[in-house]
Amino acid sequence: MQKTKPQASIAQTYSLDEFLSKLIGTNTDPENPVRRACEYVWSVHDKQSDMPSSLDVALILKELGVDKTTLVVTLLSDRRLRNDEFSKKIASEFGNDIKHLVDSVLWLHEIQLHSSNQSAPEQAERLRRMLLAMVDDVRVVLIKLAYRVQRLRELAKADPEVRHDIAKETLDIYAPLANRLGIGQLKWELEDLSFRYIEPDTYRRVARLLEERREEREQFIHDVVAEINALVKDAGVKAEVYGRPKHIYSIWKKMSAKQKDFHELFDVRAIRITVETVADCYTVLGLVHGRWRHIAKEFDDYIANPKSNGYQSLHTAVYGPQGKPLEVQIRTRDMHQFAEFGVAAHWRYKEGSASDASLERSISSLRKLLDPDETRDDELLDSFQSELFSDRVFVLTPEGKVMDLPQGATPLDFAYAIHTEIGHKCRGAKVNGRIVQLTYELHNGEQVEILTTNKAEPSRDWMNANLGYLKSSRSRSKVRSWFKHQDFEQNLSDGKAAFDREVNRQGLNKVDIQQVAKHFKYKKAEDLFAALGGGDITSGQIASALHELFVPKEEQIISVTSRKPVSKKSGNKDEIRVRGVGNLLTSFSNCCKPVPGDDIIGFITRGQGVSIHRKDCTNILNLENNKRDRLIEVEWGGDLQKTYPVSIHVQAIDRQGLLRDVSKVLADDKVDVIGVNTLSNKDDQTAHMSITVEISDLQQLGRIMDKISQLQNVIDVGRERAKY
Repeated sequence: MQKTKPQASIAQTYSLDEFLSKLIGTNTDPENPVRRACEYVWSVHDKQSDMPSSLDVALILKELGVDKTTLVVTLLSDRRLRNDEFSKKIASEFGNDIKHLVDSVLWLHEIQLHSSNQSAPEQAERLRRMLLAMVDDVRVVLIKLAYRVQRLRELAKADPEVRHDIAKETLDIYAPLANRLGIGQLKWELEDLSFRYIEPDTYRRVARLLEERREEREQFIHDVVAEINALVKDAGVKAEVYGRPKHIYSIWKKMSAKQKDFHELFDVRAIRITVETVADCYTVLGLVHGRWRHIAKEFDDYIANPKSNGYQSLHTAVYGPQGKPLEVQIRTRDMHQFAEFGVAAHWRYKEGSASDASLERSISSLRKLLDPDETRDDELLDSFQSELFSDRVFVLTPEGKVMDLPQGATPLDFAYAIHTEIGHKCRGAKVNGRIVQLTYELHNGEQVEILTTNKAEPSRDWMNANLGYLKSSRSRSKVRSWFKHQDFEQNLSDGKAAFDREVNRQGLNKVDIQQVAKHFKYKKAEDLFAALGGGDITSGQIASALHELFVPKEEQIISVTSRKPVSKKSGNKDEIRVRGVGNLLTSFSNCCKPVPGDDIIGFITRGQGVSIHRKDCTNILNLENNKRDRLIEVEWGGDLQKTYPVSIHVQAIDRQGLLRDVSKVLADDKVDVIGVNTLSNKDDQTAHMSITVEISDLQQLGRIMDKISQLQNVIDVGRERAKY
């Protein structure tokens, strides 16, 4: 049995030399960074006062075989060490990399996660993911978990309410996080200590049941291990047999889940057997079942029928010596390695989580770092943040609730994620107490407060993806739905104004509105205006239609963004060509997302045409030999960087910095400017700019005109047309 007890500081009982001996052994190098960190901590605290808990945390991590950097950061990241000179001292003595990691751990110390709002399982999962996503080095999370273990060890002196809150937060957030990261030594202590504080009576009852026959049970496991070792040796099978410790919290969870009494559990006594081959697994299974009677309904063959996540092992239970139940797990060493480092990590089949390839790779990186035989590879560290939740951002409400949003989300996305009405009434936002624009891109860990009015009045600009108000299509659909439900007359008026604005921006003189309505399959112009005003048609679609219908062919900008199959008549040179074959359906793969300029190859799918991959795509490199005959040569269609000169006219109230702001919009969109002509009218304080730019497609033109129109003092933006 593993029974946990709160304890006082261990480091308090050691001298500096004794502590160093525990931490770095006989290493006497005065420049050893771990030694210097210990000496620094010792020097800033009187031995008679409470020593920083970082010393005890370092001892915890030493048992996990972590690297020197982790130990140094741990020693220096106690909150009690902080003072005005602390950061400068750490940077000068240990370097900026150590300082950055120390700051990250100290930041995690400061974040307050427990509140009445965090009880829902999905909220706890968001918190765990936020903790992982907000650090740029995997070791920071590991250090924080060790600090939480030490906090629980010292928590016996705290008030009962504080003990309960911290223990509950640990079971909700930190213990599952340790489980997810595969750090069993920390996981079971986090669970058992927390359980001890939350359910003291139940904890003592289960502990008493385990303690009553602890020596007898340990002797039982010893005898079983010896007997199985003799069985496999006689059978000529090379195997490793060992007992699996059981923990109070896990036993209680199983008793509760299965509604069984302690004495009815089969896995209070448990062993694991690792062998060389799959055949050996079944040989050992036969030996075990031949020696002891199998317990009905307690056998699972995850080798012949692997779990959906790839986990493989044989699970069985038998009536062992003296008729006592015994759980047995049998697997090969490769299966054990896969269970420890692959997609079937212990946390996954326990928690039943959905597959997440990037999370699996990141967790595997962490667990390899904990392997003392594993080379310290910088790539393992770098992969952690770059792969983990790279498409999500985690932000906090003023009450501390975590919101999970798409990467690039804005405060307006946040408002709609909280509630549709809050989004409709949003008029401003504060991020970490500072007023920001509604187009501000949110970052992990920021606290967002939405400023609202009493009346719901979304802006039509919010639906324009070019302006960047909303990242989420779901949020935009909520805005569109609001406008759709407004009065027809209002939609009609707003739609006509939007239509006239697009006509003006295109520089068109004569437009047949009925022809445009017919293009969108509306019988009357009023229906077209109402659809535009209600959000069923976007201003971008109107701009494209006007361009296609009324701009002379010789002036048209060809759109090169479409990835639909190209007919022979279209002759679009910027699409994919399949060598030696006519017009085939092609699609771009999501695994490697090729872009013009990449070396590419095609794969003939079943019923989906040709899938386009980069030649260095992992799926192509690892393609099975019997499928390689389905690869086909493909190439980009033609001019990849073709651009078109377009002149834009900007009218604005003259002000200082106007040209700079317009130039910034163009630079941010990577648009080349090939000519600028400005004219200021001092009588009416207006400025007129004629800017010639090189545009790759119509979408880019619409995007930059939209952004320029949003600048302060800008009255009108449109295309200049050649006069014939």
